[in-house]
Amino acid sequence: MMEKKTKNIFVEGAITPAFIAESIAHHSVKKDIGAHSIFLGQVRADILNDKKVVCIDYEAYPELANAKAHEIREAAFAKYPLTCMHIYHSLGKVNAGEMSLFVFTSSAHRQAAIDACSEIVEQIKAELPVWGKEILESGEVVWKKNNVSNE
Repeated sequence: MMEKKTKNIFVEGAITPAFIAESIAHHSVKKDIGAHSIFLGQVRADILNDKKVVCIDYEAYPELANAKAHEIREAAFAKYPLTCMHIYHSLGKVNAGEMSLFVFTSSAHRQAAIDACSEIVEQIKAELPVWGKEILESGEVVWKKNNVSNE
């Protein structure tokens, strides 16, 4: 069996609605898909230190992160009857209100797509070597802390 190639999951800046729509549109030719599940992670304008978050500046170790995403991907394909699965994560600055994470799973039936998508998102939050600096309206920088299963 041929080893699947490790994919680059990173997108510079925000993940745009056009990118998301195009990804979905590409799947209309696949007639064995009956369901898609999509998770979109959006940057919130949280209040930290009495100041609003205006953006998050994402950093990563791309080689390690892509390898870990590949592991997560392969484990999901082994566990669930998926037809397709895509992971995209932003690098660099993403403004409040913009998307920074896009997970897209497809299967013949909805439950597999939904369960896989949810599990993949939790694994990404817990295991992917990606960090975000929340930049406040004052210019102050606060390293983001992920609360797994609570994001």
